[in-house]
Amino acid sequence: MNTYFRLLAFSKPYSRYLPEYITIALLSVIFGTANFSLLIPLLNVLFGTVPPPSNISLPEFHFSIQYFIDVFNYWFHYVLDMKGKAGALAFVVIIILICVFLSNMFRYWSQRILSRMRSTLIQNIRRAVYEKFLVLHPGFFQKQKKGDLLSVISNDVQEVENSVVTTIQVIFRDPVTIVAYFILLFVISAKLTIFTLVLIPIGGFLIGSISKSLRKHSTTSQSLLGRILSIAEETIGGAKIIRGFNAENFLRKRFDDENDHARKISKSIQNLRELASPLSETIAVAIVACVMIYGGTLVLNENSSLTASQFIAYIALYSQILPPAKNIASAFASVQRGLAAGERILLITDAPIDIINSKNATTNSSFTKNIEYRNVSFGYENFPDEKKEGRMALNNINTIIEKGKVIALVGPSGSGKTTFADLLPRFYDPSQGSILIDGNDIRNYTLHDLRKLMGIVTQEPILFNDTVFNNIALGIPDAKEEDVMDAARVANAHDFISRMENGYQSIIGDRGNKLSGGEKQRLTIARAVLKNPPILILDEATSSLDTESERLVQEALYNLMKNRTSIVIAHRLSTIQNADEILVMRKGEIAERGTHAQLIASSGLYKRLVDLQMI
Repeated sequence: MNTYFRLLAFSKPYSRYLPEYITIALLSVIFGTANFSLLIPLLNVLFGTVPPPSNISLPEFHFSIQYFIDVFNYWFHYVLDMKGKAGALAFVVIIILICVFLSNMFRYWSQRILSRMRSTLIQNIRRAVYEKFLVLHPGFFQKQKKGDLLSVISNDVQEVENSVVTTIQVIFRDPVTIVAYFILLFVISAKLTIFTLVLIPIGGFLIGSISKSLRKHSTTSQSLLGRILSIAEETIGGAKIIRGFNAENFLRKRFDDENDHARKISKSIQNLRELASPLSETIAVAIVACVMIYGGTLVLNENSSLTASQFIAYIALYSQILPPAKNIASAFASVQRGLAAGERILLITDAPIDIINSKNATTNSSFTKNIEYRNVSFGYENFPDEKKEGRMALNNINTIIEKGKVIALVGPSGSGKTTFADLLPRFYDPSQGSILIDGNDIRNYTLHDLRKLMGIVTQEPILFNDTVFNNIALGIPDAKEEDVMDAARVANAHDFISRMENGYQSIIGDRGNKLSGGEKQRLTIARAVLKNPPILILDEATSSLDTESERLVQEALYNLMKNRTSIVIAHRLSTIQNADEILVMRKGEIAERGTHAQLIASSGLYKRLVDLQMI
């Protein structure tokens, strides 16, 4: 149940709900029990067995149940004397109607409070999951399936709402209702009530065994749903490749296997959930039958104080225990599925944040001299979510990048180029050594101020299903339209944006799928231009473009790199021949360094790479 209460904690502070809810729910229970307790005088009138009054005077006020009973008895006998049995019958019925109205009014009011608590709780869970998505290091997402993560924030949260949150009433109101009814039952017949309490644990044990099985199946079901979403997402994203390789049957079989497995698990869960309700009802009816047999013998016993009207009222009251008891039994079965989803949610919200601000982080983030990699080594052993775990990506890197210089990183795949660049904005921290800006360790800067110094253009353009304007102005909420347009002109993007139907307010589709590859890349360059950072990280920004698009993008990059310090990861070596220094990476180390001319003259790894691209 620790998971359950941790999920409920998302609705804090409880002071906004619980005091009001408990008060209103208690009033609902009081009036609900009162209308059934009135059955006794009603039946006494009908059976002609009204006992003589023990006190005909109106009692003095004192706050107790007995006071209200005495007041009712006073007015009941007063009406009985003045209006006869018909008048007394009408009096009792009117009181019952008033109690029923007030009970239901307070119950509706309490449900409104729960609805407010419930919607806030779900909102906070979604916010907590999304906030964690924003701060977890990139390696976490590289290992996790996208479908699993989407399933958590959609289906798992929905499951928590459908099963866990709906049991809040069971936790806070139904137990109070049962206790209130049992108090009245004890007042009517303590002997009969004790007998019923002996029977209840038997039913609880049977229902509990179903709940345990439900939770086990629910965990498997949620995992399967994540895999189904992953396959669907991959199918949507890889539609061209699937059709181009005639892989429809392969994907169809893969999906059908997972879907069929999910169907079987879902069927088992539904069967167990459906069994819980009729089983609890059957057990409850069996208990009532036992109560009727035992209670009937007490009524027939001449020495018993239990009258027929009291026994009928007792059965009516006891029947009212069945709905909340059934709710509790059904809730324990239903909540197991929600707890399985809740555990998957908490796995994300509890995931450690590896990159955080240091306690003494400064907000001073100017850049005036150089960037230095000092004895930098990095391995993924501290990032278990990474696929590259177990090997050193960088080993004892030492280099200084002067302000305003262009540094190019080249080398075979897996040589450490991207890792070199990822360490600068602190997507990861070095395992050994340090990176300094103007002689200050970057770990002494706040993450916000450090990353404010940098603009990043990646190989795959990262765009959002929003307007052109909002994609360029990403992270700059107060951006002016003329500034966005100027940035687009520098990036060679203004012309094609102007030709779009709604210009800068055009929606570009999911991941910018309404644009060509070159247009997407020029938007990301415009985004970097608008940010106007002193440091640029360009990660193979032209490697996937055709010749014409590459020319336009390369021109935009040259405009972007003017008067800025740039780290360029190059795939096409022809694009970095004018770099101030080229670092040739191999197996996490700097194998060669120098200008293009110097490296060609040395006839080493760089020259071999150039020659390979010229073939």
